[in-house]
Amino acid sequence: VQLQASGGGLVQAGGSLRLSCAASGSGFVINVMGWYRQAPGNQRELVARTFSNGNTVYADSVKGRFTISRDNAKNTVYLQMNSLKPEDTAVYYCHAHVSTSVTSSAYYWGQGTQVTVSS
Repeated sequence: VQLQASGGGLVQAGGSLRLSCAASGSGFVINVMGWYRQAPGNQRELVARTFSNGNTVYADSVKGRFTISRDNAKNTVYLQMNSLKPEDTAVYYCHAHVSTSVTSSAYYWGQGTQVTVSS
């Protein structure tokens, strides 16, 4: 399974960006997909995740500003980021937990995409 992320960039504070992450491969079922981020000098932290049953989880710092969504037909997850703040600046990583059989599952990470918010 490979995760391909896109959509990062430079934006002014208050602006918006949309990240996308597509999972490719064969013979897998996605259980959870989400986004983490890591700013310089900080640990990687959860931003948002979406489960196969439609439930979503958000970090407190992004609630009300970010929206995670998923297109199951395309094995793609999106992160709509509005009202961006300079503290949202980080490398954003796509993450997925997939099942490849009834008894086998694994975690995957995509390559990071840089999000920079200028003040």
